[in-house]
Amino acid sequence: MKNTWFFANLPNLITLGRLLLTPLAVSMIISQRFTAAFVIFIVAGASDAVDGYIAKRFALRSELGSYLDPLADKALVTSVYVALAAIGALWPALAILVVSRDLMILFAVMVSWVMNKPVAIRPVWISKFNTVAQIAFAALALGTRAFGYEDSIVRDTLALVVAASTLASGGVYIAQWLAHMSR
Repeated sequence: MKNTWFFANLPNLITLGRLLLTPLAVSMIISQRFTAAFVIFIVAGASDAVDGYIAKRFALRSELGSYLDPLADKALVTSVYVALAAIGALWPALAILVVSRDLMILFAVMVSWVMNKPVAIRPVWISKFNTVAQIAFAALALGTRAFGYEDSIVRDTLALVVAASTLASGGVYIAQWLAHMSR
């Protein structure tokens, strides 16, 4: 019976593990232990793919997982961006943009709920692209600090891709929210 419970909750347990890795990653960044931060970030990122695969492959999707997974992703990315900006490893404006978009979406969901017009957040392709770009940029920023290789053209180009896709994704979500709220 215990094994059945464990297996049925495995995707959520992996997601909780990712959530618990977030403060550890931030601690490593702040203490400038970049190799450890990079490894933790990669493990956390891989756990996102693993929990999603297990949930889909074995039909273990759950309502709890539908809330926990994006929460864990946002906590990791947001925390790492803020920590990297705090130590000067990325443009503060980029961290502010990434955090502001997520806060804007959270605010819109809360307003919808308060107005008794709950909105279902379904990821659109630009949002998925944005998430991949944000994770790739954070991994690049951590990797360059960990291993000493830096290509400013790649870094700056990816930073601009993150900024543009963050703006585009936020715009799409706001447009969808406004359409929903005007019904």
